[in-house]
Amino acid sequence: MSGSQPSGLVIGIYTDFQLSCNISESSGISVAVSIDIVNQFKAHGLKGKVNDSFVYLQFSVSGQVNSLIAVVGFGDKSCSANEASENVRSAIGTGVRCLEERKVSDIKVDVSINPRAAAEGAFLGSYKFDSLCTEKALSLTITPFRLDSNAPVSHPEFKEWNEGKICAESQNFVRDLTTTPANLMTPTIFAESVVKELESIKNVTVNVYDQDWIETNKMGLFLSVAQGSAQPPKFVEIIYNGLGSSSLAPSVALVGKGITFDSGGVSIKPSKGMDLMKGDMGGGASVVGAMRGIALLKAPINAVCVVPLSENMINGRATKPGDVFTAMNGKTVEILNTDAEGRLVLADALTYVIDTYKPKTVIDVATLTGAMVVSLSEVFSGVFTDSDELWNSINDAGNSTGDLVWRMPLHPYYLKNMESRIADIANITTSGFGGGSSAAAMFLSEFLGTTNKQDSEKEPKFKWAHMDIAGSSETSSNSGHQVRGMSGRPTRTLIEFLESVSSTPL
Repeated sequence: MSGSQPSGLVIGIYTDFQLSCNISESSGISVAVSIDIVNQFKAHGLKGKVNDSFVYLQFSVSGQVNSLIAVVGFGDKSCSANEASENVRSAIGTGVRCLEERKVSDIKVDVSINPRAAAEGAFLGSYKFDSLCTEKALSLTITPFRLDSNAPVSHPEFKEWNEGKICAESQNFVRDLTTTPANLMTPTIFAESVVKELESIKNVTVNVYDQDWIETNKMGLFLSVAQGSAQPPKFVEIIYNGLGSSSLAPSVALVGKGITFDSGGVSIKPSKGMDLMKGDMGGGASVVGAMRGIALLKAPINAVCVVPLSENMINGRATKPGDVFTAMNGKTVEILNTDAEGRLVLADALTYVIDTYKPKTVIDVATLTGAMVVSLSEVFSGVFTDSDELWNSINDAGNSTGDLVWRMPLHPYYLKNMESRIADIANITTSGFGGGSSAAAMFLSEFLGTTNKQDSEKEPKFKWAHMDIAGSSETSSNSGHQVRGMSGRPTRTLIEFLESVSSTPL
């Protein structure tokens, strides 16, 4: 930094009061300073627990502050590897925010422990949505640093740091999409934003289809939702050829709900909290963010992602409770509640991607049901799947990233409760009570391709999982790497999953 502006440094400390790296005379701080840091940390009554924080001031010979060192708790050294990684993310996020609050813009992060997690914490924790504000947040320069050797990071460490930065920035892109007001993030603008963000990335193709294409493909359920809005629907398709050959079919397909604003339609929502429905395309945004991430990481996998984009609004053409529409796979659906619209747009998107690409693994992601918020709050994303292998892979990814998931039940009981007297199926439960998230998942299971009933005596043709992120897509937390508002989850879990299956296919 030029002038008198002080620089910043973030380092960790454990519950045994050991710093996150060994300090010697060749380190970035002296042994005497490290001892003083620990003593002052203790004097403030801090224990080294995760997110304990203290800012240590270093002075020049003239008495000016020339450096601020954020000392942040890493917790217990004996915790599991996954817990240790999450501790680093949270602590580094806290440290960066502490320095930013003190108007420090040039920040170095010690990466002695887990460079990838450190980068994720730094860039997630410093996220700001200020594009609509006249006064902008402080622009930060965050770089990796080896405090123990007072030297640039090694090539492997920088590679890990950059991977973490890519994952964090992909999640931040999702945060931007879901936080932007609905009048500035229509289906058309969402599609344009995706093209702008991804079109220059190698091996990525983005296709944006209009209403004529949607009608040609007979996506009756998708159109039943879109017809209530003056905003035209869009269908975004992202193809990533990480194996370098487009002749190899995508092994994984991601499908995301893309409702850019959900009023509930004729079955209108209560006014309180309706503004948050600008983020009802969180599933669509997160699968786009995941595709961005794996493409920039150059993951060796071919994957496809589709997002049906629409508003759910009320006009003279809006769907009415009791209307019946025909899905792309030929099934008829009685719409008993127009606020159960996410499953309708997902149904046609699932059919399209399975019929077109015949992937081995399909994951759909959606802010689908309020029942999921009741079940899991904002802590976990709910996962519905019949495949133990797929569940284990998603769960491992969630544990690795700290972006946690929880397995939920799929059972024919929930589907039976969605019987319609005039159509093949209703879009909500018509008998029984409760289990709304499971019922929605079972509804989707009816649209896994045009001929989706897999022969029970043969190996399934593909593995499918449904992720309900109605709770996890938003966070009330405002500490560490969590920033209150739209969370951008489960982007990093999806990236980790795709990286994993690229090396070890299911």
